[in-house]
Amino acid sequence: MKILVVGNGGREHALLWKLARDAPDADFFATRPNGGMAGIATAVDLDPADVDGLVAWAAEQNVDLTVVGPEAPLAAGIADRFAERGLAVFGPCAGAARIESSKAFAKKLMVDAGVPTADYAVFRDAGAAAEHIRAGGDGPVVVKASGLAAGKGAIVCDGAEEAVEAARAMLEEGTLGAAGSEVVVEEFMRGEELSLFALCDGETALPLLPSQDHKRIGEGDTGPNTGGMGAYAPVSLATAELTDQVVESILHPTLHALAAEGSPFRGLLYAGLMLTDDGPKVVEFNCRFGDPESQVVLPLMESSLFELMRAVASGESLRGASVRWSPNAAVTTVLAAEGYPGPYAKGMELVVPDELRATSAAAHPKILLFHAGTRVDAGALKTSGGRVMAVTGIGSTLGEASARSLRGAAAIEFSGKVYRSDIGWREFARDEWSRP
Repeated sequence: MKILVVGNGGREHALLWKLARDAPDADFFATRPNGGMAGIATAVDLDPADVDGLVAWAAEQNVDLTVVGPEAPLAAGIADRFAERGLAVFGPCAGAARIESSKAFAKKLMVDAGVPTADYAVFRDAGAAAEHIRAGGDGPVVVKASGLAAGKGAIVCDGAEEAVEAARAMLEEGTLGAAGSEVVVEEFMRGEELSLFALCDGETALPLLPSQDHKRIGEGDTGPNTGGMGAYAPVSLATAELTDQVVESILHPTLHALAAEGSPFRGLLYAGLMLTDDGPKVVEFNCRFGDPESQVVLPLMESSLFELMRAVASGESLRGASVRWSPNAAVTTVLAAEGYPGPYAKGMELVVPDELRATSAAAHPKILLFHAGTRVDAGALKTSGGRVMAVTGIGSTLGEASARSLRGAAAIEFSGKVYRSDIGWREFARDEWSRP
């Protein structure tokens, strides 16, 4: 069995880690793997965006299953190309990936399908966007790049003039490139955010364990948005009843709408939700696993992810399938480079204590290290990205998991290391007894 993982970030390391436990006898390959993935998979010296090269390589090597991690290759049609060659691939076609690659498309799809989401308007002209924003008053508003912006395309603005400037910067200054050539201006929704992954076969959504991401750089969710500074699971607000409600009122209508568009969604659908006073509403959809939510959800998954992925990639139905979960909790703390999400330095040497390396490789680990922006250079582990590593702690309580995550985060050394110490703070505020 040959399995190829496309991508080389923290999400892909978590996927590779889980798949290697589910299928220990398989041969694993990864595109230009980071410093943590390199010890699990054989390197394939192709860029994750090189669709032509990857299709040719997978066909030549008779790869049995390809798992696509990042959104950009999916938007570029990598799953379509693999399917044309008769190669099993886990990931949606380009038409279905529009649920993430075009926020304007996703919003219209949701409204037409009756899926609850924030009110919105779409603009390509900064003047028209400014007129719309000012007409709405001076309350908070959200400005989003419609295209793919590596997790940095959503700006929560405190007032109208800040939102006008955000839209102008995208549309006139091109601060986000082609991704910001079209913007979505949204109603600001109040509530608590929740991330829900679902494995989808085109018709049926099989939900995974809900988690909560912390997108802001600073303690207490302050400062600019990032790709994610940490996450935890489970979330007490995410009851079985709430999950069922999301599946029936959000996920299944979305799948049916995509199928009606001629683009059935087969892969992993990520629903970013806001739990409002009026019920759960969609903040955004992604067409792949989230980062850093994967680093807490996958370590708690006791069922085989590999078997479920293989079923989806083979065109089988997920109807009647279920997932077993550990009773434990998980917290992951992201170690970032100084300056992130703005400009940051690379090439800083990392020092990882031997006891953390050993723990991370254990059969039943309590601390896991998921690399993101790391590389091995002349035998030394060095930083290569803004989010460097996610340190996941596993415990019988959320407090125990948090303490382990923070202990690991503190022990790893590199110049300019930045991390938050309050991941899971809303959950701890709800339950004083769960505090670390």
